[in-house]
Amino acid sequence: MAGTRVGLETAAGVAWITLDGPARRNALDAAAAADLTAACERVDADETVGAAVITGAGPAFCSGADTASLGRLRIAPADQLYDGLDELYGAFRRFGALRVPTVAAVNGPAVGAGLNLALAADIRIMADTAVLRSGFAAIGLHPGGGHLYLLDRAGPGLAAAMGVFAQPLSAERAVASGLAWAAVPAGELRPAVTALVAHLAADPPLGRALAATLGRTVAGRGETGWDQAVEVERARQMWSAARPRKEA
Repeated sequence: MAGTRVGLETAAGVAWITLDGPARRNALDAAAAADLTAACERVDADETVGAAVITGAGPAFCSGADTASLGRLRIAPADQLYDGLDELYGAFRRFGALRVPTVAAVNGPAVGAGLNLALAADIRIMADTAVLRSGFAAIGLHPGGGHLYLLDRAGPGLAAAMGVFAQPLSAERAVASGLAWAAVPAGELRPAVTALVAHLAADPPLGRALAATLGRTVAGRGETGWDQAVEVERARQMWSAARPRKEA
């Protein structure tokens, strides 16, 4: 079964990054994570881009880490597990550090590390049928990649409710909690996002200036807090990954 491809389409000042592996629900392995990082480099280098959007192909946004890859990491030596987790989460942090304002167009379920990716964006617009799931604790795995930090940054109480108590979040509740800005019918997702970023697409220098200011001035947006959270979670995630796997 082929892995997830990462597509990049740039038009009219907007870069659309698409995770394209519907058979795997757009799960990410090391190769896809590297492709995502490369796509981000291309976006940053293109001064005609004023905003970037990440979305998924097919019915899912992103199911997180590829299960086969995660299974191999579970039994790998500690140094390989450390590096493997860093490859995946480093790509998400790279998306979160883009030099333009970012939108997650959440077209379907975002689970586990896939939820991290949605939370890495500056704002989220969801299909009204999409569901967000932490996914880690329910399978006996400690969250990683700064997951609890990102949930807390998105809204009060979300880290405990979703990350610890494994409660899913519907699109409607995501909007009510402040995690998402809007929920729209699936067929209207792309037009809604396009309208949201239109002023940034028309003025890329302004978009890049706003992204820089957002990163430096808004509480919780700087890299330091996220970087620290990644390291706090990493040791506990490695411990939980090395245990015998819990069956769902």
